[in-house]
Amino acid sequence: MPHILQTGIFMLRKTCNTSWSKSCSSFAKMMRAVCVDVPGGPESLVLRSIPRPTPKDGEVLIKVHAAALNRADLLQRRGLYPPPAGESDIIGLEVAGTVDGLGQGLKGNWKPDDRVMALLAGGGYAEYVSVPEELLMPAPDNLTFCQAAAIPEAWLTAFQLLVFIAQVKQGEVVLVHAGASGVGTAAVQLARLFGAVPVVTAGSREKLRLAEKLGAAAGYNYKEESFVQGVHDFTGGKGADVILDCIGGSNWEKNVSSLAVDGRWVLYGTMGGRAVEGDLLGRMLSKRGRLLCSLLRSRSLQYKADLVRAFGDRALPCFSEQPATLRPVIDSTYKLEDIAEAHRHMEANRNMGKIVVTVTPQSEES
Repeated sequence: MPHILQTGIFMLRKTCNTSWSKSCSSFAKMMRAVCVDVPGGPESLVLRSIPRPTPKDGEVLIKVHAAALNRADLLQRRGLYPPPAGESDIIGLEVAGTVDGLGQGLKGNWKPDDRVMALLAGGGYAEYVSVPEELLMPAPDNLTFCQAAAIPEAWLTAFQLLVFIAQVKQGEVVLVHAGASGVGTAAVQLARLFGAVPVVTAGSREKLRLAEKLGAAAGYNYKEESFVQGVHDFTGGKGADVILDCIGGSNWEKNVSSLAVDGRWVLYGTMGGRAVEGDLLGRMLSKRGRLLCSLLRSRSLQYKADLVRAFGDRALPCFSEQPATLRPVIDSTYKLEDIAEAHRHMEANRNMGKIVVTVTPQSEES
């Protein structure tokens, strides 16, 4: 039976609690998964042995080889971002691996051992996860599992923001905050793919160099200079047509000042706070600006399926081109046993690109 690293009382509503009761059966197949007993810091992440999920109708069971971290994971660990109703309480929004089991009623031609990657509403920090087939994508043959795991959540988020929400057009200037993050590095490359002109903000010269290497036309160190002035200098005073913003409250005045008339400010995170004080509405009205807000995790399965399909048509083939037009950026990799250190690394805001966790499934039987 897989080694259990720590014991305790399960407090997760669905996954760990209900799964543990089922494990009394000696016939249950087990897996390792990261659980959270009490919301808190990285030390609250606990690796345990729990029953493996069984694919429902329309689902595919994935043997997870790698999972990637997202800022939402840190919020969920702290109890601030619960999963949608009915979804796994296990943290993790994107994985890559191989098909291990098939539910009934599948429409695709998935086969055992197919290399796949998937967008999840939860469940990624585990050796196995069951996912609706609509959220499954073939992993490009030229990418490792670690590289493939860095694609689904980050790249689909960036694609959604640019295409579904902002409806970016060729030649438009796109200001990307956190330009060296997972979503940021994806957004820079996708903006270029769609004929737009990305400019970025980041907190170090090293991060700006990475973004510029990926295609950013300009970069601004928000710790040392005014990105407002930089954007206006770059655009000849016009401002950015689109702003992709994961910062929120602390940046609102600078964002409005950077926005072009009739521009679109797309908010998808609030790392800089949620509160706004001042004449936000008047300033936006004077710009005829649009504030567009979007989250991906809480979207319907149909919305996500449409997104996966559109991404598969317009972007996914570019990862397999020679040379590749698009590429995931990996900052670092950790073992599943070291998940707490991976979280600390992200919380310190040191990463450039994606932080990936390697997962090696243990014995097939409990």
